[in-house]
Amino acid sequence: MPSLGRLHLITDTRPGRDPLAVLRAVLPVAHTELVVQVRVEDTATDRQAYELTRQVLALCAPYQVPCLVNDRLHVALATDAAGGHVGADDLPVAAARKVLGPAAVLGATAREPASALAAVTAGASYLGVGPCRVTATKDGLPPPIGVTGVRAVVEAVDVPVIAIGGVTAADVPELRATGAYGVAVVGALSGATDPARAAAELVRALTC
Repeated sequence: MPSLGRLHLITDTRPGRDPLAVLRAVLPVAHTELVVQVRVEDTATDRQAYELTRQVLALCAPYQVPCLVNDRLHVALATDAAGGHVGADDLPVAAARKVLGPAAVLGATAREPASALAAVTAGASYLGVGPCRVTATKDGLPPPIGVTGVRAVVEAVDVPVIAIGGVTAADVPELRATGAYGVAVVGALSGATDPARAAAELVRALTC
């Protein structure tokens, strides 16, 4: 499995957002700690997901930044991405592992210790845990679990825990204190006036 960075950038493909412009700004300052996860809206076609993933991979390649694909594992395979990530309503983790193979990075979403343990047992390489806070970047999310919820998962598993959901640089010290390995962000970068500066602040908080 490729080494896992501590800052996971999730593409924001909502109307009016430009995920590639954000990625271009972030890569030069965060590449040593960066993982990019391609996530598209549910209404996006497979072709759109495929083309975005190819563009992301081309931008990431010079920096040796791994790229994962959320949900659409066939797109991950078709583009030779480093792996994928599955949520609670996607393929079960064991099935996703069969699809991607033993060497791929496979992330899974969890929000409490029992489901986290089950995901790791089934083959998850890391866990995306949250939402930590209320966030508007994705509809239909369950209530926030807060720092206490993240800590409970960290203490239950032996794989990297990536905290997600409304996370900003100001939240990182408290999350790292729980034992969380890193954070995944959408709005903290896609909504920033200066994504490069925002990424630098996140990386600094994650690695200090």
